[in-house]
Amino acid sequence: MKKIIWGVISTAQIGLNKVIPAMQKGEYSSIYAIASRNLVNAKSAAERLGIPVTYGSYEELLSDSKIEAVYIPLPNHLHIEWIKKSLDAGKHVLCEKPIALNSKQAGEILSYAEKYPMLKVQEAFMYRHHLQWQAVNKLIHDGAIGELRNMHSEFFYYNVNPRDIRNIPEFGGGALLDIGCYSISVSRLIFGSEPTSVSGSVELDPKMKTDRLTSGILKFKNGTATFTCSTQMHDRKFVEINGTNGRIEVENPFTPGSDQSCKITLCQGSIRKEIIVEPCAHYTIQGDLFSLSILNNTIAPVPLSDALANMKVIDGIFNSSFVNIQNLL
Repeated sequence: MKKIIWGVISTAQIGLNKVIPAMQKGEYSSIYAIASRNLVNAKSAAERLGIPVTYGSYEELLSDSKIEAVYIPLPNHLHIEWIKKSLDAGKHVLCEKPIALNSKQAGEILSYAEKYPMLKVQEAFMYRHHLQWQAVNKLIHDGAIGELRNMHSEFFYYNVNPRDIRNIPEFGGGALLDIGCYSISVSRLIFGSEPTSVSGSVELDPKMKTDRLTSGILKFKNGTATFTCSTQMHDRKFVEINGTNGRIEVENPFTPGSDQSCKITLCQGSIRKEIIVEPCAHYTIQGDLFSLSILNNTIAPVPLSDALANMKVIDGIFNSSFVNIQNLL
């Protein structure tokens, strides 16, 4: 089966270090071109990664008729503009998370994509394609922890560089958009539904004005999910899922390396059982599944409506924390 010809818009580090090398190993994905607003940067990236074609503007890449799909790892505030331009150019789109800055933008993207029913658009939440989450879901569905009632997740790192785009509010920086979105996504995935209500607490950095410590509560029909994310705490990623008869601990839930095995611990009373999931190239799987949906003209692996649903929860967290935010200014 042929491979989908991909172009990459931007030389962002997530693309250069993670996504592009992984997709180059895919069975159905071929990285053909990369663009930067600085041609020198594009050529440097292409030489490093063995990409045949370079462009000094995003528009030039989109005008290349050979390219069938584009991967967009641009800063968050640029997603909506370049998703629309990519669709106008007749390209399928895989865009880094979060899909937009808020649910209004996400809804606008969804409406815009409906004008192009033959083109596919997906938010790039690669963790969803890792085999460990299939294992977790099977445990839950098999009744290993009884009735699902609660889950909690944490995602922290330490970064106080004011020039980093993750610390610039107008670029869509801050903990909730950068990493809290994972906790929201996995909560919705595990409960298999949308929350009926959400609330949150947000602490802003007094100088950078991005949220540096955010916690949220998501209320589902059959339980609750809580999370905390921070850009100014020790490195940590963890998920715990609790049921009436036990719990599941996921040691590295979101960003394991493709050569790194993952450990899931099933706890039932005093019994602890460790389940090792073999290394999984989830970026490669993400790219191939999306490429296959193009080749077979099937629906995208994760519908664009899922991205909108995630953004609605993010908005809910921010909106419920408005008074707290004002008190910190």
